[in-house]
Amino acid sequence: MAGGSGGLGSALLRSLGDEHDLVVFSREPHPQLSNPRARAVQWDGRQLGAWVAEIEGCDVVVNFSGAAVASGRWTAARKAALVASRVEPTAILVRAMEEARRAPRTFINTSAVGYYGDRGADLVTEDAPPGSDFLARLCVAWEAAAQRASEIGVRLVRPRVGIVLDQQGMLARLALPFRLGLGGSIGNGEQWISWVHIDDVVGMYRMAIEREEVAGPMNVTSPQPVTNRQLARALGRALRRPVWLSVPPFALRAVLGEFAHSVLTGQRAVPAVAERLGYQFRQSSIDGALHHTLDQVA
Repeated sequence: MAGGSGGLGSALLRSLGDEHDLVVFSREPHPQLSNPRARAVQWDGRQLGAWVAEIEGCDVVVNFSGAAVASGRWTAARKAALVASRVEPTAILVRAMEEARRAPRTFINTSAVGYYGDRGADLVTEDAPPGSDFLARLCVAWEAAAQRASEIGVRLVRPRVGIVLDQQGMLARLALPFRLGLGGSIGNGEQWISWVHIDDVVGMYRMAIEREEVAGPMNVTSPQPVTNRQLARALGRALRRPVWLSVPPFALRAVLGEFAHSVLTGQRAVPAVAERLGYQFRQSSIDGALHHTLDQVA
């Protein structure tokens, strides 16, 4: 697992218990891992090295590598770093698979619903073509770097992950202004948000690991996406706080620059592949997911 010490990687690692021999590739020499049975191997994400022996004969490689998209203004240097932090590690992992005497059976290479660009209110399944904005181009490059794996006979799964609701990350940041009575929608509030609870991220990744028929793109989202306004109202209900503010687009652009485009637009992505395969969602409604999660958010 590359990136196994991050939020998504840690959740999946924790769920795997003692069922597997677990190896985490990490840039840190001594990362804190969520599973005590996991073993860490240092890797810079760019060079083939001693860690490549870990690829030899393994069953599954899961790649979560990538710098956080929402952690700063999108300068030219920042955008280049976002691309490099995804494309370079993915390409190196695939190169290691090519050089292995016995390649892994499965490669699960994380992507995002940003692949689809702004789709308005249209329902978006895995068959939809990519968008053209920066996030879409980033995801296209990320997925393209993994494609060679399928050409050498490795089962390639490309989970396109939505906005994850967990005890950390975005939800903790969203909840703070609502707790202070300053919550509200962003822009006109009509942009769609393809969200997913962390338990279902883990569930769908485990389905991808365990079931051979899972291949290609897979939307890792709730079957019930919501608009930004609906999310704001649900947060208000869950926290018992008023929802009366609205952040105007010009203010968001002044603070976030180009990144504001991704906040003011969205995708109404649905998990058609997971539903077709019979996946049973732990948290399918926004109210249930928020109530389940927010009491654990500091």
